[in-house]
Amino acid sequence: MIKVKIVSRQQRRYVELLTNAKLPQLEITEDPHQATVLIADPPLIATSLNNYPHLQWLQSTYAGIDALIQPNLRQDYQLTNIRGIFGPLIAEYIMGQILNHQRHFFRYALQQQQQQWQPIPYQSIAGKTMVIIGTGTIGQHLAKVAAVFGCHIIGINRSGIAASADFNHTYAITAIDTALAQADYVVSILPATSQTNDLFDQQHLKHCKNALFFNVGRGNSVNENGLLDALEQHYLQHAFLDVFKHEPLPADHLFWHHPQITITPHIAAESFPEQVFTIFKDNYLRFIQQQKLIYSIDFKREY
Repeated sequence: MIKVKIVSRQQRRYVELLTNAKLPQLEITEDPHQATVLIADPPLIATSLNNYPHLQWLQSTYAGIDALIQPNLRQDYQLTNIRGIFGPLIAEYIMGQILNHQRHFFRYALQQQQQQWQPIPYQSIAGKTMVIIGTGTIGQHLAKVAAVFGCHIIGINRSGIAASADFNHTYAITAIDTALAQADYVVSILPATSQTNDLFDQQHLKHCKNALFFNVGRGNSVNENGLLDALEQHYLQHAFLDVFKHEPLPADHLFWHHPQITITPHIAAESFPEQVFTIFKDNYLRFIQQQKLIYSIDFKREY
């Protein structure tokens, strides 16, 4: 039997899904010393990996696995993450925030409470340029949705090769400043790696021209002082941040009360257990047949 342990905020639901699926040779265990397979939220399992002496494979319930690729952690097991399910959720988040900001819906809600009839000038999304940093499946879906709204789409990735036809132009990451200079909207969907640390600093952000900035990737990519300077200097008009270097964001952090920063608590794209389980089931059947697992993480490349 293959002993599987679940370490997740959604543990009860995963137990239900595993029980109902009746996968061959699978037995749920609560004993770390017996478990060879883990279904786990990376932040919850990272500090206790050494408690699993027989661990062979860990299925992350998140796309982001930065908590598990720290240099001080073991890497003697197969690690897979979740992909292909977050594009629609991220697109809803980005486009929803843009619409709310540009069409002033929040201000109209306040005016309604005060019985004020006061139209506010606004701009259309059509004709704006969106720069998407990270052109994987999430970035590709966002590009497709934003294009429907009439956006001109620029992608940035490592190679500079277009990931799909939905990108009007694609730059290599080394040409990021050229892309940022054209942006009305800047969207980071980058993973957390040593190469992405503090990428959005003063030197890069100063090339923006009063753009809206979104971070729905990982918090490590934003240099916080550089971001604050970019807002003060009007390189950025507003920042919408869903991820941060330290989560939860400390109560005394300057971001909380900044008028040009909108904070959400890492909710742009939730890992729904039913979708995660579909990926786990496919991988589990591969695992017991000793086949290559999908969405495997390369510890050396950090993604």
